[in-house]
Amino acid sequence: MSGFGIVVLVIIVYFINCIRILNEYERAVIFRLGRVLGAPKGPGLIFVLFPIDKAVKVSLRLVTLDVPPQDIITRDNVSVKVNAVVYFRVMDPTKAVIAVENYQFATSQMAQTTLRSIIGQMELDDLLTQREKINSSLQLILDKQTDPWGIKVSNVEVKHVDLSDELRRAMARQAEAERERRAKIIAAEGEFQAAEKICEAAKEMEKNPMALQLRYLQTLVEIGSENNTTTLFPIPIDIFKAFGNK
Repeated sequence: MSGFGIVVLVIIVYFINCIRILNEYERAVIFRLGRVLGAPKGPGLIFVLFPIDKAVKVSLRLVTLDVPPQDIITRDNVSVKVNAVVYFRVMDPTKAVIAVENYQFATSQMAQTTLRSIIGQMELDDLLTQREKINSSLQLILDKQTDPWGIKVSNVEVKHVDLSDELRRAMARQAEAERERRAKIIAAEGEFQAAEKICEAAKEMEKNPMALQLRYLQTLVEIGSENNTTTLFPIPIDIFKAFGNK
């Protein structure tokens, strides 16, 4: 092979090596002599002038980041372990490459510190009952903190709250006591309402003596139906009233 042919072959190989193919979800930030060259390139076929240019690929797909369990002490001095999951994506590839060294690691660390800060300001009851509020607060804070990095945090979810066995037993006892308290209150309210109705019935019977007689006869019928071997002789109530007057 002649020298010219070798030169042509080297040039062809060089240009082939300068070609990059990016997927639909990828963008490339081009650095030329250390400086960013315009807007991110892609998707499709791009040309990188090696070794002057350097291409850094960035994925624009949604990233699911698992936040490891964090040992947190709540405002009412209860120790819990809480883990979460963060959903984010790169909105500005240039900022994600220039503003932070490793945006995934930085977002993970920021999520851990923010989770400890938010949970540490809440009581245990709020932590167990206000998940939506906690998730919303975490999402807003993380999104604001990662915005200079070109990151958009779309959602944050608290996955699991791990409690100690002693605390679970204490909460079970508390829940049982609360149920007993509600049952007693409901029973007391029922007794109170029943007493009110009895008083109203007594007043009506006092106004209408015949109603008392009918009630007396109804009671006799009920007693007779329960024990058929017993013979009942109704006695007018007026007789007892006469003795009472004497």
